[in-house]
Amino acid sequence: MTSPELENLVKIGKLKREPPAPGEVEGLLHSGEVRLVDAENLNLSLESRFDLAYNAAHALALAGLRRLGYRSENRYLVFQVLPHTLGVPPAAWRILAKGHSSRNLAEYEGSSDLDEGMVEDIIAGAKLLLAALREAD
Repeated sequence: MTSPELENLVKIGKLKREPPAPGEVEGLLHSGEVRLVDAENLNLSLESRFDLAYNAAHALALAGLRRLGYRSENRYLVFQVLPHTLGVPPAAWRILAKGHSSRNLAEYEGSSDLDEGMVEDIIAGAKLLLAALREAD
């Protein structure tokens, strides 16, 4: 399945067409599910929960892209295309994009603007992606 928006991204070199490897989408789905469960563990630090929630959301967003036969080398783009890969409303991907920005600040600059609300928002976004993936199959 393709969409004009995704094909336009192929034309400008932002996405590549590449069929998923056997088991790849299922592996990403499993990775997202496991991390999502762990992200809800209140015994973990806020930073750990954020990392788990963000990585769950990324794995699930990537599964949505890969199941359609596209690949991106840009972590942010897998969130931007969610309306076209999983039918997720723009508000949801914007929350995940904010999480991406927070992840980059923590990862590359050592600063953190995390709070419980952000972690909960990323968890909710990941759950939305998981539900969309389950509906898509």
